[in-house]
Amino acid sequence: MKRLLAASLAAFLVVTGLAGCEPADPPVEQPPGPPAALQPSGPVKVPDRGAYVGAWVRPGDYSDAARVEAITGLEGQLGRKLDIVHVYHKWTDKLADPADSAFVKRGTTLMISWAGADTRMVTSGRLDQEISAQAVRVRNLKKPVLLRYRWEMDRPNLRAQMWSPEDYIAAWRHVRRVFQQAGASNVSWVWCPTAEGFATGEAQKFYPGDEQVDWTCADAYTSTTLRPLSEVAGPFLNWAKARPKPIIIGEYGISKKFSATERAAWLRDAAVLFERTPRIKAVSYFNSDPEGNDAAHQYSIDGQSLAAFRGMATSDWFSRGRS
Repeated sequence: MKRLLAASLAAFLVVTGLAGCEPADPPVEQPPGPPAALQPSGPVKVPDRGAYVGAWVRPGDYSDAARVEAITGLEGQLGRKLDIVHVYHKWTDKLADPADSAFVKRGTTLMISWAGADTRMVTSGRLDQEISAQAVRVRNLKKPVLLRYRWEMDRPNLRAQMWSPEDYIAAWRHVRRVFQQAGASNVSWVWCPTAEGFATGEAQKFYPGDEQVDWTCADAYTSTTLRPLSEVAGPFLNWAKARPKPIIIGEYGISKKFSATERAAWLRDAAVLFERTPRIKAVSYFNSDPEGNDAAHQYSIDGQSLAAFRGMATSDWFSRGRS
């Protein structure tokens, strides 16, 4: 969650207009030429207009009932169902557990973030039986699913498990091939590094290729220095414009280090960015205060920030999933 240092808060408020709640401009640096035409997004189709809205909501405990209750609780506060419910699973978890199945049965698109294994173990074939069993579980959901296989693979603390970008790419291709062999044709493959990895030039090295990816994605947070999402995600969005893929902002959040007013303004500004970037077809808020984290790395919304998120979620641009 470490974020790159930026300009001072005062300069930020002047440049972006957040002090007066005015929206910031979208990233200005763009690759030459028009955006690449979108290719098919896999089984999870892009909305005809606007974008999907989703969230991960940390439950009180990790029982199936509590996980469902956490989502329905947020939905009650928003006054609408989420289009996407984001869930996380360790490598050894059984994918498509009872809570996952409950979300799918009610008509919600499931986005599964599945932690990977050692890349060289994967490509050796020794884990194929485990991978195939997971593919069958996902296949049996019988509904389109977004799968973020080993998201944030560019994080330095994962380098020992990833070995190298080339090893990661080989593992990605291997896992996808095993899923195809198991008949899990209901998966849209989401490639999702960190937004800050694009600023350093590391994230791009892990890209498996257009033919292997259905949706591009990045996780983007404002944690310790108040920076608009357009600045944090800008390097990723500039890169993604040249890719023929729809975009998901897989995780985003504004930390509790900042005031309620600042957090609400940041979220409203993010909503403007989403509408001004038509290639963004889905966003998912990280509504969680991870245990042991300080305020700069806690992101749950309430009060003014919840109202700002509700305003976005119920806006015309995100109304496609409204029920």
